[in-house]
Amino acid sequence: MAETTADGEPARTGTSAERGNRRWWTAAVFAYIVLEGAGLQMRGAVVPELRRTFPVTDWQLGLVAPAGTLGFLVVVVLVGAVAGQFRTRRLLFLGVVGTGVGVLLMGLAPSFGLFLAALLGRGMLTGVARGTDRPLLSHLYPEARGRIFGYYDMMWAVGATAGPVLVAVAVSLGNWRLAYFALALAFVPVAALVWWLPAPEENGGDAPLDVAELRRIGRRPEVVAMALAVFLSTAVEGGLFTWLTTFAEGRLTGPLSTASLSVMLAAYVPGRLVSGQLSERFGYVRLSVGLAAVLIPALGYTFFFAEGLWLLVGFFAVGLTVSGLYPTLLAYGTEAVPEHSAPVNAMAAVTSAMGIAAAPAVMGFVIGDAGVAFAMQLLVVPAGLLLVLVVATDLLAGRASGS
Repeated sequence: MAETTADGEPARTGTSAERGNRRWWTAAVFAYIVLEGAGLQMRGAVVPELRRTFPVTDWQLGLVAPAGTLGFLVVVVLVGAVAGQFRTRRLLFLGVVGTGVGVLLMGLAPSFGLFLAALLGRGMLTGVARGTDRPLLSHLYPEARGRIFGYYDMMWAVGATAGPVLVAVAVSLGNWRLAYFALALAFVPVAALVWWLPAPEENGGDAPLDVAELRRIGRRPEVVAMALAVFLSTAVEGGLFTWLTTFAEGRLTGPLSTASLSVMLAAYVPGRLVSGQLSERFGYVRLSVGLAAVLIPALGYTFFFAEGLWLLVGFFAVGLTVSGLYPTLLAYGTEAVPEHSAPVNAMAAVTSAMGIAAAPAVMGFVIGDAGVAFAMQLLVVPAGLLLVLVVATDLLAGRASGS
């Protein structure tokens, strides 16, 4: 009898050639997500240079983040709905090439308007790749989704940490555009690898999807719980991404306050590596409970008590803890409907974008009235709600298995 996984899918054993093909596809996806993470975090680091290069106002600079996110969200939802109808390699190749071309055009843009247009197009093509790459991994590693999702997001964190450094190096060489040219060049071997590789097993594995099936997926308790939990966890992350450096200003010296976000992002690398490994030992929901339970005191220590250099310790601890939540929660939702990884991935992408956008906006109003310290302390609220949600999910799952 063929070996199967816990959810009834065939375990990926296969011939040595098939295992080699799987490893190469994994390398291609990981290389892409490193570059995508770098490009995403370069976006914020380059804003001061855009102000110096183009005659723009602050509200126009504020369009940088939504320009990249809007196109991404629209396309990743569409890809999630139709992924089962198209060949995975074609979608991924289109996404990789399109992202690289978009990055190149951002570096070449002669005006701020064309920079935004290139950013919008780049976000749309990124949506094609991001709507395809993680579902591909889900089907290549059905026996270890939590671990492979953790590694995938760890590689994103590697790129995200390196992105601002790349901009800083380019600026030190005299031109911020060099960072975009270098990043665009790095996409070339990744695109060549995707083009060269034999098609992945089962064409990526997602089954064709109709409207009735999409509604059924959206009503699954596991998927609903995942979406709510992802919203809450990424609300915490969004607040940190946007306001951590502002909080650090005046509490740390200039270079240290500038590096505060990089300290937190650097913690994402070991955090996601360890959470990916622990997910197989404890299960996705139990691990989420543990991470949320540790996140609350980490936030409390950092934003209520820590001072001076101890703030950096707190930033690292927060990053180490919060980093494991998204991949673990997504793996839990995917396990419920493994034959439809793409729409689950799309739902998580949408709810995470909502969380990342909503929390900083609310905090901005709070900062105007009560200051940044109080706004950062309020991050314990979504963290507390997340803990309540994952504990309730764990209890309900235990009752269901007991019955």
